[in-house]
Amino acid sequence: MGTSSSNSKQLDRQQSSSDSVSDVSYARVTTNSEREETDYFQFQESSSAKKETKTDESNNAVLIQEKTQEETIHNSDGSSRSPFGKFVDSFKRVDEKQTTSDLESGLGEVPGENSDLKQTIKKRHVLLISLGTGIGTGLLVGNAKVLRDAGPGGLVIGYSIMGSCLYCIIQACGELAVCYSSLPSNFNIYPTFLVDKAFGFAVAWVYCLQWLCVCPLELVTASMTIKYWTTSVNPDIFVSIFFVLIIVINTFGARGYAEAEFFFNSCKVLMMAGFFILGIIITCGGAGTSGYIGAKYWHSPGAFNGNRPIDHFKGVMATFTTAAFAFGASEFISLTAAEQSNPRKAIPKAAKMMIYRILFVFLSSITLIGFLVPYNSPYLLGSGSDATKASPYVVAVASHGVRVVPHFINAVILLSVLSVGNSAFYSSSRLLNSLAQQGYAPKMFTYIDKRGRPLVAMVCSTLFMTIAFCAASPKEEQVFTWLLAISGLSQLFTWVAICISHLRFRRALKVQGHSLGEIGFKSQVGIYGSLYAATMLILALIAQFWVALAPIGGNGLDARNFFQNYLAMPILLVLYFGYKIRKRDWKFWIPAHRIDLVSHRKVFDEDILKQEVAEIEQEKKNLSTGRKIQEFFF
Repeated sequence: MGTSSSNSKQLDRQQSSSDSVSDVSYARVTTNSEREETDYFQFQESSSAKKETKTDESNNAVLIQEKTQEETIHNSDGSSRSPFGKFVDSFKRVDEKQTTSDLESGLGEVPGENSDLKQTIKKRHVLLISLGTGIGTGLLVGNAKVLRDAGPGGLVIGYSIMGSCLYCIIQACGELAVCYSSLPSNFNIYPTFLVDKAFGFAVAWVYCLQWLCVCPLELVTASMTIKYWTTSVNPDIFVSIFFVLIIVINTFGARGYAEAEFFFNSCKVLMMAGFFILGIIITCGGAGTSGYIGAKYWHSPGAFNGNRPIDHFKGVMATFTTAAFAFGASEFISLTAAEQSNPRKAIPKAAKMMIYRILFVFLSSITLIGFLVPYNSPYLLGSGSDATKASPYVVAVASHGVRVVPHFINAVILLSVLSVGNSAFYSSSRLLNSLAQQGYAPKMFTYIDKRGRPLVAMVCSTLFMTIAFCAASPKEEQVFTWLLAISGLSQLFTWVAICISHLRFRRALKVQGHSLGEIGFKSQVGIYGSLYAATMLILALIAQFWVALAPIGGNGLDARNFFQNYLAMPILLVLYFGYKIRKRDWKFWIPAHRIDLVSHRKVFDEDILKQEVAEIEQEKKNLSTGRKIQEFFF
């Protein structure tokens, strides 16, 4: 009786496994006609029937094998095994057949993959992550140097331009994410089959390099932030503490990742809201010792750094890299929205949240910074002083005689940079593993242990993070600038790749005779939005080349400043042409008629989509006035 029950359970388990494989296969196959669908299902049914026959014959053998494995596990990892022994064993390599399932189950996520982690993210997590993403080093610390170089006017203009591009990028990324929701990787794979393999290879590696640079960058920023409290302690001591903390967190996994990010982002959003209110009060003379300030610093020393219009233009251009870094990872919001049950509603809502984030979190706060901090303040990074206050948000409050509050702001900034550093370490190791899985990186990075940790990739990220120990060096600010520039430019390359991929996708649809009605979500700004964003980003890269070669206030060309601020471009070119030479592939793009629009693409029924749109419009008509207002804004 027991054996019969076990056999039945085993049959159910194998049948369920067979069904799940069939389901996954179906999700990843795009059909263009009913005939193809019929052939596919007939093939799957035939395959399932054969598996059922073989299951009856091999049932007893499977049960004996499972029993033997259970006894082996009990003897080696049972109660007699110490916790430390189990911990050590967890670092052993997982079986090859289990590697893929472990990654897909969320034990080794790559940003943008379907994983258990994303399935556990709730609406409150998405809301706070949407608002809090980007509130890190670029906005809270990096803007100090940009304010000094560009002035408050240049800072606001630069962020406004990048913000408009970001909105178009999110729309394009959302459209591609819905169409290719079954791809086992993130948006960096789009250029590979929509543009060119060499271009996809180069962008994927530069994007991975971006996250590798963010790890030490955040640790250096943390040591600079602590200088507000003390300068007598060697900064490398704090770097060591944060270094070990990040490694320990990633070694023991990220079970509470969503809740931790919810906490960190809550702190950041509350801090920004509090700063906005306090900044207005200080500007109007209601707090601090400076009295009414108003727009005094926009007149003296001025809204732009420099006395010539060309310097003003250079200042705006210099803002783009830091703005791109500050806005970095925002494109993941569209990927998260694309994986929800109704992406046609989720992505527009995510885009609205992005507009509010750009307006209220970024533009409003940096405008207030311009009212409260002159661009020639001796406390800003790169001013030639010790810059112990580091963050312009701390300078904005502390320089006007407000006490206690700067300590809270600095503490939240410290939490923010550590949170981003932890996420960067997590992402960089998974990206390295993803590159290895695609054949873009050495095979050793595919090593995954029994807990789903990409150990070799984590070791590489750890070695890269040791750059942060330059914090005790007098060149600390220069290293900060190098890492920030590499990360910012890499983000610009990624955004350009997304826009070009979207344009090529739409072109291929038109050339191959496909209708836009089979797209689950269409970008609200269409190809014109992607064209605008790509054009502005390419112009920003060209302008950044000019500013890096002939810096603001310089007397000529500066090679050291060029490589300090534009190093990511030579790296991209080396990767691109290196791939071309290695593969002997001299085609610079995939012709539109040869772009693969079948594999992995999810085709939607146009009639069903029209019916869904009609139902949504009818629901909106039946809403109360209050709900209509809520739906309009949120």
